Amino acid sequence: MPSTHTVDQIDARILLALADAPRATVLALAAETGLSRNTVQARLSKLDAAGSLHSFERRINPLALGYPLQAFVLTNVTQRKLAAVAAALADIPEVLEVHGLSGVADLLIHVAARDADDLYRVAGQILDIKGVKRTSTALVMRELVDYRINPLVAALAGAAQDERQPDSR
Repeated sequence: MPSTHTVDQIDARILLALADAPRATVLALAAETGLSRNTVQARLSKLDAAGSLHSFERRINPLALGYPLQAFVLTNVTQRKLAAVAAALADIPEVLEVHGLSGVADLLIHVAARDADDLYRVAGQILDIKGVKRTSTALVMRELVDYRINPLVAALAGAAQDERQPDSR
């Protein structure tokens, strides 16, 4: 569910401190941000309730689990079967994430595989799902920019800091 809460400067400060120390206690976050413990707790609770925070699970490199090969599978589906296709994809352990798209494909499926034969098997499982019409697979050759959100949070926190600075022109 998309978030209906808009992060402000105070939230951004808390989120940056949390990103730097994901296991930090509310007390530690309060000390780091200069905010009261109650403010930090209330803000985190509001962010969590609004769906603004994703899972705090650690991101594990699939390579460490024996899955060195990653690919993106562009998939076209029968629209009225989209929910069933998504549910079937969630049952395939090698499917890491699925995004609904507009444009030439309906879904972008991120998968991990042990090798080319394993990728062929996973791609076949995807094609076997009732409602999947066609797929196109692209191998990940190298990850150039990992998932990140801190630059956006830092920009928000920085913009708020800049607003308090007197204009030096």
